[in-house]
Amino acid sequence: MGQSRTVVKIMEKSKKKSAYAKGLRDGFPIAMGYFAVAFSLGFMAKKCTLTPIQGFIGSFFTRASAGEYGVYSMVVQDAGYISVVVMSLITNLRYLLMSTALTQKFSPDTPLLKRILVGCCVTDEIFGISIAYPGYLDPRYTFGAFSISTPLWALGTMTGIIAGSVLPTRAVSALSVALYGMFIAIIIPPSKKDRAVCIAVAASFLLSWLTRNLDYIRQLNISSGTITIVLTIVISAAAAIIKPITPAEEV
Repeated sequence: MGQSRTVVKIMEKSKKKSAYAKGLRDGFPIAMGYFAVAFSLGFMAKKCTLTPIQGFIGSFFTRASAGEYGVYSMVVQDAGYISVVVMSLITNLRYLLMSTALTQKFSPDTPLLKRILVGCCVTDEIFGISIAYPGYLDPRYTFGAFSISTPLWALGTMTGIIAGSVLPTRAVSALSVALYGMFIAIIIPPSKKDRAVCIAVAASFLLSWLTRNLDYIRQLNISSGTITIVLTIVISAAAAIIKPITPAEEV
């Protein structure tokens, strides 16, 4: 009996390490893309007269390129505190939707604290790999991806502030292309496996393009963050109604 318990404990410990290690591995390319994007973000942070340490701390706890860029832009324009908070809330509200979606990936016996911590780790790319995790999501997988991608994001901002305007802006912007290529690599595999996912992805591309190019919508001056939230709700709701996921497919 004692040996059986020991074997079980060893297997559980091995499983924990495996999930965390897999998260580290899958989070590495995300971390590389984050560093490149955050490096260019550091130039805007420098305009706000942020110190490298301030930039590191701010990016470590925010981890949102659009949100941080918007905040830095408004700070440069001497915007009020309320305006900055509202803009940041709208821009980053999509993470609430992502965190809610991830609740469906947890095993019923997953502790509440781990669920909350996973929600705190969510970014666009970490959500992408977490939602694609086979079966129930092991929180340690998300923690692994978070523990390597977040420091690199913060370090990128700090390095960008230090570098200042030494490098040409075009050269830095070119580095950010890797992040978009990585995100495409995340959505292509599930799109190949499931036609419904493929249609949803295609619809998101088409509708995103239309909302940015139709004159009527552009005249409404709706922020890109709000448009992203609306499209996410509409497309995901339509997909859930047309092709709901069965309990067998969830696992």
